[in-house]
Amino acid sequence: MTELTPYLAGILAAYSILLLGSLSPGPSVAMLIGIATGQGRIPALAATLGIAFGSMSINILSMLGMGIVLSEAAWAMSVLRIIGAAYLLYLAYGAFKKVIVPANLQKVAPVVRTLPRHFISGYLLQVTNPKAMSFWLAISSIGAVDGASAAVTLLFIIGAFAISFVCHGVWAVALSVNAIRLGYVAKQRWIEAALGSFFTFAAYNLAVSGNR
Repeated sequence: MTELTPYLAGILAAYSILLLGSLSPGPSVAMLIGIATGQGRIPALAATLGIAFGSMSINILSMLGMGIVLSEAAWAMSVLRIIGAAYLLYLAYGAFKKVIVPANLQKVAPVVRTLPRHFISGYLLQVTNPKAMSFWLAISSIGAVDGASAAVTLLFIIGAFAISFVCHGVWAVALSVNAIRLGYVAKQRWIEAALGSFFTFAAYNLAVSGNR
């Protein structure tokens, strides 16, 4: 626990961004809704597992890339921090825009596949998902586990995997129930307003963190 303590604040900040990113609707959520409503929860959860592994792959690659960049230039963290803050502001703009004009949450027509193929489809969707890559860029700019031991880094990766799987699994299971889906649509403005506020707050904290 002592080894983890210096990195705890950064890890929690990274997890907060990942949590909201995983819960906000995007291409992976649209696919899961289609699978869950068209073929059931088990195929949807197989795709969810693929999405979580895809997210973990991006996580590892982003951390490896961050280490290379930081070893070459001391100013790289500041640049990445600005990029991350800018993207969070972009997400805030998108959320506030949905407060005015709520998004039409349409499901993607499901394709009948075996469970392994659902897993592969979820994985490929996530590793080519610009939203997922942008989120991990923003998370990487925090530098949550920079300089941490292998054990702390592994713990961070496992935690991020669990967040991705659980959050996407919630979408897969909950939105297969029509009443819950209708409830989300009814409260979408309030949900997006809360997301926009969080993203704005996170962008500010990320932008000024280098001056503290």
